[in-house]
Amino acid sequence: MSSQLQGLESAIQAAINRAIASGEISCEPPSSVVLDRPKNRDHGDYATSVALQLAKAAGMNPREIAQIICEHLKGANGISGLEIAGPGFINITLNRANQAELVSTIITAGKGFGHGDELAGIRINLEFISANPTGPLHLGHTRWAAVGDALGRVLSAAGADVTREFYINDRGNQMELFGASVEAAALGKPIPEDGYKGEYIGDLAKEVVAKNPELLSLPEGEQRDAFREAAYQLQLKDQQRVLDTLGTHFDIWFSERSLHAQGAVEHGIEILRKQGHVYEEEGAIWLRTTDFGDDKNRVLTKSDGSPSYFSSDTAYYINKRERGFDICIYMLGADHHGYIGRLKAIAACAGDDPEYNIHVLIGQLVKIMEGGQEVKLSKRAGTIITLEELVEKVGVDAARYTLIRYPVDTPMVMDVDILKRNTNENPVYYVQYAHARIAAVLRNAAELNINVNLDEFDPSQLNHDRENELLGKLAEFPRVVAAAAQLRQPHRIARYLEDLAGTYHGFYADCRVLPMGEENPTALHTARLLLCTSTKIVIANGLDLLGVSAPERM
Repeated sequence: MSSQLQGLESAIQAAINRAIASGEISCEPPSSVVLDRPKNRDHGDYATSVALQLAKAAGMNPREIAQIICEHLKGANGISGLEIAGPGFINITLNRANQAELVSTIITAGKGFGHGDELAGIRINLEFISANPTGPLHLGHTRWAAVGDALGRVLSAAGADVTREFYINDRGNQMELFGASVEAAALGKPIPEDGYKGEYIGDLAKEVVAKNPELLSLPEGEQRDAFREAAYQLQLKDQQRVLDTLGTHFDIWFSERSLHAQGAVEHGIEILRKQGHVYEEEGAIWLRTTDFGDDKNRVLTKSDGSPSYFSSDTAYYINKRERGFDICIYMLGADHHGYIGRLKAIAACAGDDPEYNIHVLIGQLVKIMEGGQEVKLSKRAGTIITLEELVEKVGVDAARYTLIRYPVDTPMVMDVDILKRNTNENPVYYVQYAHARIAAVLRNAAELNINVNLDEFDPSQLNHDRENELLGKLAEFPRVVAAAAQLRQPHRIARYLEDLAGTYHGFYADCRVLPMGEENPTALHTARLLLCTSTKIVIANGLDLLGVSAPERM
């Protein structure tokens, strides 16, 4: 949160505390004060509904509470006007020069402006994508590749210690089918009916044979396993290569196989057994997840002694917690709604708080439109379009920004034709253009030898309504970042940047920034150029949180 807003919230809290101490209001003070920007600027710079919030507990009319708070707020530093509106809203007008000091705050903080400590000291394991290593990353993976990376950046900006993790599903029947498919392609045999198809299987088979020609002469019993392992390593490496092109990087690539090889599955069952939620029935070992809201109990070990897939889920969660993570975030696909209840039940069975220690986000489907038609087929995968093909069509910035700017729990449509246009219809262009436009203005100022530094800044010069509007929008950035982190919603950053770009364009249209003709630069020009500089910093910082570039020229 910006120091300006922090100061205002602190002033309101202090006013409430004084009113409670004097006996004028009888209730507990609020844990926080929410400030909003009124849509009608005649209603002040900020508004708070804290009086309505306190009314029930205090047993008083909210307008009466608002009047008491205003009396205690009078004379507070930076406040030039107070007004009570409607049922008890308090509208606050700030001293213009005081508000303009935000320019100094932003420029001094630079890349750190917007960062906070709301999540300081919290270790978060952020797991996303976690695709099978059996084919190219497709459009569903692409959404998480962009959103997951942005969420990691936002959580880090809020002070959390974040580890980005990719869980490799390298165990189970899908791996056997994958190996059989590659082997068949290499030997010129038909792909199994339930095997993997698409051009990439043939390409993989050729690459495997080229790198490992000895596989062709192995005994039949060893050959399939050898093809599976060689193809697995190549496909995983390809997934990592493609993610690199999107700017998405992981701290840990965690193999499901390792859970079983290192005894983590048995260890996990033992931990759960000690908590009292493991039982045996009909020769199988079960976890009583229905104790914590799951729709049915889950098998950990089958009656034949083999571990279930669910046993990997339990072992993996316990492994994360034993590695010291306070919060485990799972980002899953649209077909994984059923996992929410069972994953939360695992946390509860392990003795954790499922509402704090584990968060599950479900991403909905993405549809690609081009030339007015939905694009469904992939040349390489044979099914839906791949991450690599999307980036080839629209570029990294457009792909990332567009995938991030929508709430993940809603389906979305990407129109390739719009994303290729350099117009305001294209949201990433709209935001990047604002940054490039400011960069051009600052280059022009340098050519005119205008000295633009904080030593020459006079905040009182910024008193135009458009300037005040832009300052107010800039002040919101730290709070937007904090909310995006707390709510796990990085799309809030993108939508904020679009609003900020629009506010800047309105300011630029109505407030002359550079001197005209032979006009000499004034203190007003310097102040406005510094306001431009602070806006440029905030746009760049916001784009960086999304993993999108901030171009100096377009």
